[in-house]
Amino acid sequence: MKIEEAQQQVDQWIRTIGVRYFSELTNMAILTEEVGELARIMARTYGDQSFKQGESPDRLADEMADVLWVLICLANQTGVNLTEAFEKNLRKKTDRDADRHRDNPKLQ
Repeated sequence: MKIEEAQQQVDQWIRTIGVRYFSELTNMAILTEEVGELARIMARTYGDQSFKQGESPDRLADEMADVLWVLICLANQTGVNLTEAFEKNLRKKTDRDADRHRDNPKLQ
């Protein structure tokens, strides 16, 4: 699925099943919450914390998808074409960082 298709599918779902978008500010708060849930799993899977009894690391992909969902909602609400934005961002990073990482002694 392309990013543009994902934006269209989320919009269609919101309009037919979700009734309407939450406000942009509410979705920003939800995005923060979802990133926190993802961070919790990452900290326990790859960091020094451990899972509590009953918690599962198997939710990593689902939490990433939740973050993507809400980000797509925000893009749709604010008129951002994520395909164009991502392509522009990739060009910016490529131009800016052409030698930066290769020349970074910390990455050697």
